[in-house]
Amino acid sequence: MSIDEYRRKYAYGEDYGTSYYKYGPIAEKPYVIENRGLFLRGESKLVLKIFGISREIVVGPDVVKYLGSLEDIARYLIYPMKDGIVDRDDKMSWRILYELTKYGFEQTLPETRDFEGFYVTAALSAISPDYMYERIFDIHTRIDSELGAIKAITIIPQPLAVAISEKVVTCVVVESGHGNTQVTPISMYPIRNAIVALNRGGAEADAIASEILRDLGHEDRAREEKFVRMFKESVGLIPRDIDEAIKKAKGDPRRFRTIFRIPGTRIEIDMGEKSWMRFLIGEIVFNPEHELFESYYKRGMPRPRDTIVGGERISGTLPLGEAIEAAVSRTSIELQPSLFRKIILSGGNFAWRVPRGLEDVAVNSAEKIRIQLEQHEIEANVELVSDPIFSVWKGTIVYSLAVPDNYLWDWKKREGWYKRGVHF
Repeated sequence: MSIDEYRRKYAYGEDYGTSYYKYGPIAEKPYVIENRGLFLRGESKLVLKIFGISREIVVGPDVVKYLGSLEDIARYLIYPMKDGIVDRDDKMSWRILYELTKYGFEQTLPETRDFEGFYVTAALSAISPDYMYERIFDIHTRIDSELGAIKAITIIPQPLAVAISEKVVTCVVVESGHGNTQVTPISMYPIRNAIVALNRGGAEADAIASEILRDLGHEDRAREEKFVRMFKESVGLIPRDIDEAIKKAKGDPRRFRTIFRIPGTRIEIDMGEKSWMRFLIGEIVFNPEHELFESYYKRGMPRPRDTIVGGERISGTLPLGEAIEAAVSRTSIELQPSLFRKIILSGGNFAWRVPRGLEDVAVNSAEKIRIQLEQHEIEANVELVSDPIFSVWKGTIVYSLAVPDNYLWDWKKREGWYKRGVHF
């Protein structure tokens, strides 16, 4: 078997999303588990020993088996990549990422005789520092020593993976996950000094959804991350115009009435006359500067944090259309028209629906950004990828197949294979 044939059989991709970890060998779709881990409580060690459970950290589907009270969830359930970045000294989060990564390889390890290890491409945030690359390499080196699962690994920025997946050379990729949003102009490769990274994403939509639950009288559920996320995904809408949408919803509460139910349970939340609040959930992703959110910030909801990129401070509440304009403005004048002609949206935070009958007040993500840019007299072609949740992972698979086997890792270029027998 030639090396190219081998890679076509054993290419492997990983997308370290802020909310979900997508992974697996070449296939139609990846495996998906939540990017989280549960530290089993110290006071339960005796009981765990009785049941023959020796592990300290649980990841994957088994997490739900060990969840206790809401207080326990807040203390022991950790999402390591809330903003797409893990602090260098955050030992608990790095342990969880190791367990998640190992879980993926244990689940997919083939038993064929010709298997000598996967060719792995991992995708990280476009603003990931070098130490994150180093830690991801270290994690895979350790896993290979334990499982013999990794022949070579490389790492690419998530927006580049999207561009590769869409087969577009020149574009702006806006990748928005749970913890951050990356606006990345691309011309063959990400233009690093033009990247605008915002510390907001699905987490901000979760935060406003949590406040809405409190306003509806469900304080206990407002503290449960999983419940809040389900509520957000079920009721949240992106308004065409926030003021007009709220005006219509308040004027016709029967038309906009929303009831949230969880199948298999008796949980039901009737938003009633406060159903207009569902537009806040979508709007905060695109324009958290709107005056409607000021009262929530004043009562304690976190305001999206500013980002420092290249010595420049970027406001965490910068409207998304303005963030795209700012990113493109950092590129050459000749390139800018081509970038505006191809704006690609990717990530679970853009997968919003428009319910039938509400097309006059609700829009999808691509239309919302087109409207925002139009307000600044910019005509743009904006499109959502066909598979926003998996587009990064698809790009990592293509990259695993495309990088020449003899192209070794170069720290200056951040390209090439980090290989067994050479680097580890």
